[in-house]
Amino acid sequence: MGIVCTIIIMYLLCTDCWLIAAAYLAWLVFDWNTPKKAGRRSSWVRNWAVWRYFRDYFPIRLVKTHNLLTSRNYIFGYHPHGILGMGAFCNFSTEATGVGQKFPGIRPYLATLAGNFRMPILRDYLMSGGICPVNRDTIDYILSKNGTGNAIVIVVGGAAESLNCTQGKNSVTLRNRKGFVKLALRHGADLVPVYSFGENETYKQVIFEEGSWGRWFQKKFQKYIGFAPCVFHGRGLFSCDSWGLLPYSTPITTVVGEPITIPKTENPSLKQVDFYHSLYMNSLIKLFDKYKTKFGLPESAVLEVN
Repeated sequence: MGIVCTIIIMYLLCTDCWLIAAAYLAWLVFDWNTPKKAGRRSSWVRNWAVWRYFRDYFPIRLVKTHNLLTSRNYIFGYHPHGILGMGAFCNFSTEATGVGQKFPGIRPYLATLAGNFRMPILRDYLMSGGICPVNRDTIDYILSKNGTGNAIVIVVGGAAESLNCTQGKNSVTLRNRKGFVKLALRHGADLVPVYSFGENETYKQVIFEEGSWGRWFQKKFQKYIGFAPCVFHGRGLFSCDSWGLLPYSTPITTVVGEPITIPKTENPSLKQVDFYHSLYMNSLIKLFDKYKTKFGLPESAVLEVN
């Protein structure tokens, strides 16, 4: 979408409608830092009817386990990444699953690659859904200068985790991901583990073995570009048996766990970060174990933490 919008703007500059494109680009310069300051959330966009059709296609469901206080700020750790993070988008960037009704007074902000906000039109579309850049400046602003009742949703595993998601596998990249815990401590934001059962089932991915050229290319691309070039396929447009880019219509159930109270510590020590990171990992594993059989996994299923 970002590439298409950029091409359209460039094309308009070469037509009689150049003034429209020039005016937008001038305004873009003036508005450049808005995504870093909580953006422009639109309840109208978040409540579009198309999101309800999107929800029902899989279907996607949001499960609340505990109340969240509007007097606190939160960092939601979303797991697993999946290929495209369908559950994260539907649950927290739209109102299709009723996040506003289930957590009244809480404003969710789904954090994604900052590069998306450098593309014209796409940036405005993302901001309207409550999506923000996943960088320190943005998170610092929302958690310290945007009042209380904010919930930053971070897909902790990121691009590295997306390279390992495959159907039937429950694996998260978390053991060495501690930056979000340090941010939580600096702002006194409570940590909330979130697990989406079925997120890895939406596509079939080709997993390259460690040491292969395919794996080497993926890791280099991820390191220098910022996202992982997954090789995957879904179902065809007219048949589930043919290959295509449509996701498989498999249920996704997103469970929001119990918040972990985090004390505000402006300069947290490594020991403090490790302690609360360990609490978070244990809480996520307990959440997975408690709900796995309820949402289609066998009792023997184990959450692999890498």
